[in-house]
Amino acid sequence: MTSQKPYLIRAIHEWLLDNASTPYLLVNTDHEGVQVPTDFVRDSRIVLNIAPDAVRDLSISNDWLSFSARFAGKPMDIFIPIVAVQAIYSKENNEGMFFPEEEMPTPPPPPEKTEPTTQNDTKKSGSRPSLKVVK
Repeated sequence: MTSQKPYLIRAIHEWLLDNASTPYLLVNTDHEGVQVPTDFVRDSRIVLNIAPDAVRDLSISNDWLSFSARFAGKPMDIFIPIVAVQAIYSKENNEGMFFPEEEMPTPPPPPEKTEPTTQNDTKKSGSRPSLKVVK
């Protein structure tokens, strides 16, 4: 089964907006693939405001959270593997959800770098699908 985490992040985000709260995201920047403004990172953590008036093109997929925003007046594209999200909560009252620390697996490639594959590609290469144990 897929991870519940991205579904919970999307649900809490919507719930916070429905209740006129400002959604904040706590991110562990030690995870591979995290692209955030390093000037604002403290103790390998960054808190990001993901309210609609603070970000553009917010996308929360099952593997990645991404958006565009301005930091100190400079535009930046943000990419965060879902595994690096530690919490989503309200700025006003800290209500939301905090997630347990996860091991640092290698994240999937960012959304725009993903190359689509078809079943024909797998058959042509001669490789068979396989499963891998992830701890």
